[in-house]
Amino acid sequence: KAYIDEQSAEEIANQKGTPTTPGTESPFRNRPKEETLELFNKMNSGEIPEGKMVLRAKIDMASSNMHMRDPIIYRVIHIPHHRTGTEWKAYPMYDFAHGESDYFEGVTHSLCTLEFEVHRPLYDWFLDQLADTDYRPKQIEFNRLNLTYTVMSKRRLLELVQQKLVSGWDDPRMPTLTGMRRRGYTPQSIRNFIDSIGYTKYDGINDMSLLEFAVREDLNKHVTRVSGVIDPIKLIITNYPEDLVEEMETINNPEDETMGSRKLKFSHELWIERDDFMEDAPKKYFRLTPGSEVRLKSAYIIKCTGCKKDEEGNIIEVYAEYDPQTKSGMPEANRRVKGTIHWVSVAHSLNAEVRLYDRLFMVEDPLADKDKDFKDLMNPNSLIVKKGCKVEEYLNEAKPGDRFQFQRIGYFTIDTDSTPQNLVFNRTVALRDSWKNKGG
Repeated sequence: KAYIDEQSAEEIANQKGTPTTPGTESPFRNRPKEETLELFNKMNSGEIPEGKMVLRAKIDMASSNMHMRDPIIYRVIHIPHHRTGTEWKAYPMYDFAHGESDYFEGVTHSLCTLEFEVHRPLYDWFLDQLADTDYRPKQIEFNRLNLTYTVMSKRRLLELVQQKLVSGWDDPRMPTLTGMRRRGYTPQSIRNFIDSIGYTKYDGINDMSLLEFAVREDLNKHVTRVSGVIDPIKLIITNYPEDLVEEMETINNPEDETMGSRKLKFSHELWIERDDFMEDAPKKYFRLTPGSEVRLKSAYIIKCTGCKKDEEGNIIEVYAEYDPQTKSGMPEANRRVKGTIHWVSVAHSLNAEVRLYDRLFMVEDPLADKDKDFKDLMNPNSLIVKKGCKVEEYLNEAKPGDRFQFQRIGYFTIDTDSTPQNLVFNRTVALRDSWKNKGG
């Protein structure tokens, strides 16, 4: 059923034939089995140099399946094994070891990607030759999971790691389980994504937006909504007492009443997002602009009265007046205004570093253009680090892996680099899919 072949790799390849023409038998094909066994022992003892001999299965050189044309099943390798050292010098090829390992380990179904479909007859043939019971593992093929804007090949991902184009296998931009965990993806969201796309018998590529939707949908139901200001500018409520601090009740998650509420401190000076103020705003701008009103989330309605600029014309402070009758429970609380913005009390805020992660590549399929190095297609904005961000003091007790929604911004998780003295948040996913508007 097998023989030692002393031909070169090139000679063996040339004898394989083509899918439409049969192969040519090796001159060593009918070597006596005693001689083959003796040579195999020499291969394994180290007496035979690498590349000098191989053990081939004797099947059918005229088979329409090229993998059945006397495949190589053992070759010589003199590199020490990480477990067995130099005890063995002859090592099996994957096609041979695959079915035998499954058989010895009691595997019932070996799940493989579609490229292994043509290997299945060989998988079954090896089992039939060597199995001593009626039990047979079954090889079943299905499509590989491919995603847009990334690469799933371990070889390609290894290039990114080795060339330090990412921080490691757990870089939150990597499509690895450790990367997804560090980014804040939940196990349930990944399961929901897989359930939504199913599996098929043909290769395809799945839109990254579907995975992000599953992550967003799961986090929306289960995480606390907090106030975090990524690009802060100071808002001064000029008619609010400077020595007064109020506690505003805010709901932790309107999707889940059992998560309750918490207190959020409100004071004379607040941090707001820089892009929530515009001095000369267009008609449909519903945030802060001189003369306009907005609601501060969970607090009062305020009216913008102006701003302060530095010598270079940059806005450094925004001024507004509050209406004390618009707090929840007050007579004017339900007065309608078009805009609502989030905020953090200056005196009760924490400094934080925020890492804004985005898609790793600029194009849907980085490997599609064979004339380009896929690494040249990496998204230069796949990681933007923001320092000096402001978050509410409620997050002081947060631990690595804890997940939150920064209201109006997106979902974030505490990174493993985070410390009580230096909070670090990773953006898991934006609140909405911004890539739909980029045309790709």
